[in-house]
Amino acid sequence: MEGLLAIFFVFAIIIAFALFTYFIPVGLWITAYFSGVKVRLLKDLVGMRLRKVPPASIIRPLISATKAGIKLDINKLEAHYLAGGRVERVVNALISADKAEIKLTFERATAIDLAGRDVLEAVQVSVNPKVIATPMIAAVAMDGIQVKAISRVTVRANIERLVGGAGEETIVARVGEGIVTTIGSAKTHKAVLENPDSISKTVLAKGLDAGTAFEILSIDIADVDVGENIGAKLQMDQAEADKRIAQAKAEERKAMALAREQEMKALTQEMRAKVVEAETEIPRGIATAFREGHLGVMDYYQLQNVQADTKMRERIAGEKTEKKGE
Repeated sequence: MEGLLAIFFVFAIIIAFALFTYFIPVGLWITAYFSGVKVRLLKDLVGMRLRKVPPASIIRPLISATKAGIKLDINKLEAHYLAGGRVERVVNALISADKAEIKLTFERATAIDLAGRDVLEAVQVSVNPKVIATPMIAAVAMDGIQVKAISRVTVRANIERLVGGAGEETIVARVGEGIVTTIGSAKTHKAVLENPDSISKTVLAKGLDAGTAFEILSIDIADVDVGENIGAKLQMDQAEADKRIAQAKAEERKAMALAREQEMKALTQEMRAKVVEAETEIPRGIATAFREGHLGVMDYYQLQNVQADTKMRERIAGEKTEKKGE
């Protein structure tokens, strides 16, 4: 029984010591003390634990700032952490800016960090400019020849415009638009190939970094090449379209002619039917004329002679036409 009590007592001491070191980080307090950072053990360190703030994430950046000669308020660091900020990167950014003699206050650094931008990277880009490569940009000169260009844009972060300023995507889009406009205004593609630096000079003069978080230092054309003959291709496409339109109109006229021909055939057949119908009425008319006395026998014979004479003339005319054709 005494052995079990001893084991239980040992476990209780271990748990109590673990809880003590968790809520009261004595080691961190000692490190801060010998680093020249005044931190209250109970009110600051234990209070952070109760506020669910890891003390190391506040104290270690504070030690770094103090060693770099930058005075920071521990309460402001903790408030920035609770707001969702990255305390360590903010402090490192302040140290880097101070060494590079860049004006950057704690309030602006935290505002940049809370805006979603990497303030440490922004300071590094301010010291060491960044090169942004644009994708292949194709444009057509006034002579119809396509020109393809790739550029390298050297930018430097503008600390004052990081909050609310546009990012890299806007820089790339504006540079691409400027290249397209410059190539499109060139009279020939040869002029672009001979002086590719004219593109960078024209684009750089447009002030494309306005409203962005960067300052454009230079725009260099890394590669320029000739693409397709867009003008000739468009002319070929236009000719093909005109050809199809002409064919469609010809088919339309052909269809109208066929319809007209069918209409004439139908009309001819109708007229023939009427003639046949009228011819069937001739014998009846002659018989009626005989009965009523309007037509005599001599008149009938004379009519027969006229018809026979007409048929003979038609036959003779037909034979003459055939001979001429031979």
